[in-house]
Amino acid sequence: MKIHPLITTSERLSDLCSRLAKADFVCVDTEFMRENTYWPELCLIQIADSEEAAAIDPLAKDIDMSPLLDLLVDNEDVLKIFHAGGQDVEIVYNLTGKTPHPIFDTQIAMMAVSQSEQIGYSNLVESGWA
Repeated sequence: MKIHPLITTSERLSDLCSRLAKADFVCVDTEFMRENTYWPELCLIQIADSEEAAAIDPLAKDIDMSPLLDLLVDNEDVLKIFHAGGQDVEIVYNLTGKTPHPIFDTQIAMMAVSQSEQIGYSNLVESGWA
């Protein structure tokens, strides 16, 4: 798997999203701060398909996030996979007014198949279900 250096330019983000738009699925995770604001402030996005992975700095100067946001909310051909994605989805919705789709949440799926309480991603992987 190719792991990219931190993406901080619109050109590199657009190139990445062009490739990811052809994938069957992308796994998405966000990092954010909520300390001084009512709404979460997006600080980092991690995204991967089966071929490549990248971290994106949405706070980089002049970066245009629209290719990524379009991939998440307008591309119906790519499944978006989250783990406990409620806050990730909230951030995308706050930025676009749309919910990522189609969507699959591994934590919710694990709760459905095992009828257990919420499970962290590392425990899910160790359980053999992932």
